[in-house]
Amino acid sequence: LHLSAVKLAELHSDLKIQEKDELSWKKLKAEGLDEDGEKEAKLRRNLNVILTKYGMNGKKDSQLVDTNYIKDGTESDTLDDPRLEKLWSKAKTSGKFSDEELDKLWREFKHHKEKIREYNILLETVSRTEDIHKNLINPSEENLVKEEILHNKHRELKEKLRSINQGFERLRKVSHQGYDTTSEFEEPRVIDLWDMAKSANFTEKELESFREELKHFEAKIEKHHHYQKQLEISHQKLKHVEGTGDKDHLNRNKEKYAMLQEKTKELGYKVKKHLQDLSSRISQGLQHNEL
Repeated sequence: LHLSAVKLAELHSDLKIQEKDELSWKKLKAEGLDEDGEKEAKLRRNLNVILTKYGMNGKKDSQLVDTNYIKDGTESDTLDDPRLEKLWSKAKTSGKFSDEELDKLWREFKHHKEKIREYNILLETVSRTEDIHKNLINPSEENLVKEEILHNKHRELKEKLRSINQGFERLRKVSHQGYDTTSEFEEPRVIDLWDMAKSANFTEKELESFREELKHFEAKIEKHHHYQKQLEISHQKLKHVEGTGDKDHLNRNKEKYAMLQEKTKELGYKVKKHLQDLSSRISQGLQHNEL
């Protein structure tokens, strides 16, 4: 796959979560608690996202090039959206951003691209399910259950589209005006969660509690970013030392690389699991609004 050290660590974290979710689903299925197959369908969608994200879906050019951090002011990945490309080009040439801020903004653009990708995968899944449903000749009780599943998927699509629209508006604003120094959060995933939380059915006390939890979550993400950077540096040093023939130096670098790799995997798993939990809580609040 030619994945970098950081991408391999991220893949490991994603697969670990997928494995845990599948084991939980198998237990539910054994107890007869997924009769409509909705949880199984969601697992398949999640796996499809992972396969697409890391270029393992059999399609050419689907893999995301690893550009977690800007190197020499350039990036080899594309945003696959003319509107995003235009905003990014404007931001780079505006002179309103330091190198560190450009690095942070690029992560926001990449995060937005991932949201669009996930939305399109879900949209394709829903379209296929609708086509199958329309071709059924005899409606039955089972089909009524499937109609409810479709309704839930449409609601999920609506939530994702709202998040995409909010995210694009934020990118447009930041690209034109620069970063607001009084902004409460900096990490794009946390900003998304906070914007959605303010629209959910939370009391003032619950919203304040959620804000504090998001602050802890953002600190966890920053720690993960730190280890990702250290892992990349260690990987580059390891490749350099391999060419020198110094075995002692090589072994020391291998040990450090292995330690950083495990720590990055561990933190990546914790971040993504925490993100799942927070997103689930917000989703329940948003659903309650619609009732």
